Amino acid sequence: MSPSHTHDAIILGAGAAGMMATAVAGRQGRRVLLADHADAPGKKILISGGGRCNFTNLRAGPDNYLSANPHFARSALARYTAADFLDLVESYGIAWHEKTLGQLFCDGSAKQIVAMLLDQCAHGGVELSLGHAAGEIGHADGLFTLSLGARAVRAPKLVIATGGPSIPKMGATGFAYDVARRFGLKVVEPRPALVPLTLGGDEALFRDLSGVATEVVASAGHGRFREAALFTHRGLSGPAILQISSYWRHGEDVTIDFLPDRDTGWLAAEKRARPKASVRSVLGQALPDRLADALAERLGLAGNLADQSDKALAAAEARLAGWAFLPNGTEGFAKAEVTIGGVATDGLSQKTMEARKVPGLHFIGEGVDVTGWLGGYNFQWAWASGVACGEAL
Repeated sequence: MSPSHTHDAIILGAGAAGMMATAVAGRQGRRVLLADHADAPGKKILISGGGRCNFTNLRAGPDNYLSANPHFARSALARYTAADFLDLVESYGIAWHEKTLGQLFCDGSAKQIVAMLLDQCAHGGVELSLGHAAGEIGHADGLFTLSLGARAVRAPKLVIATGGPSIPKMGATGFAYDVARRFGLKVVEPRPALVPLTLGGDEALFRDLSGVATEVVASAGHGRFREAALFTHRGLSGPAILQISSYWRHGEDVTIDFLPDRDTGWLAAEKRARPKASVRSVLGQALPDRLADALAERLGLAGNLADQSDKALAAAEARLAGWAFLPNGTEGFAKAEVTIGGVATDGLSQKTMEARKVPGLHFIGEGVDVTGWLGGYNFQWAWASGVACGEAL
């Protein structure tokens, strides 16, 4: 190593992507400094999955990610797969289970994942600096320079793995975007993703349903997901809503199919089979009581099914299959699991995560404009982008 620099690489951000890149580079013999302004590593890992860390998804592939360039993540995800990370987890004897839809969780605690990553870093002989925010970054003569507290450090490689601004109470900031702009890289507008949606105005009636959940098909933009939706005192949440929040934009509707398994004409068929039944009682057979009450009231079909025309029942069916909500916003970065948008991928190498115009500068993880679905996909992007970068350092 040249005496002109203190390390071969400096990695800022001791989260999932940063620790993975550090471990890979360290085990390749690189002298790596992993730094974070927080007083402990992996804080977002520790709270993920209810404390059990939904550490990957068996179905992870490029189609499960949103980006201005939908092909950018393909290379990294192909070279480091969910099976690869699972092999690492099993090599440490960490027990796991599949919850649903390919989502893998620790049987025990997310602390096991953090301990595993730190052990991987230790085997690479890396240095860990915690509790010191990075000062202004300089770049000259092929070296990146910055301060960590009172200490000045230098390296020919700098990796930004500081994530996005989601969950600011955990110390999340837009630092990665500031660095990108400082070096002339574009940033795709960051927005909260995997976040509850808020309702207002005429839809305030549904606030009375706070705590009610049911399986639906929720759609927004190009997104369509079949999972549970949950009514809250502020609007809509639950897995289906968190998923489509990444596709939703202000001014657009969110459409919910409350009865996705019913065929066209089912209400007319019910009328013939049970003419004395009410719309409310029919809905109550498939939906939670409070939700059935609210939907029946909104449909305005009083009396028995026999009292309704087939045309009116067909209109009710159509509305139940495509009930439009117009959210007035989201619960913001404070409640968002991740950030959509970030450092534009057209300025980065998909093989190494290196900035095309700034040799030695890399961006990985959530700070990049690659956002996964709910269910372990964002962790898999962190692992894959971290490995791609670490191998290139």
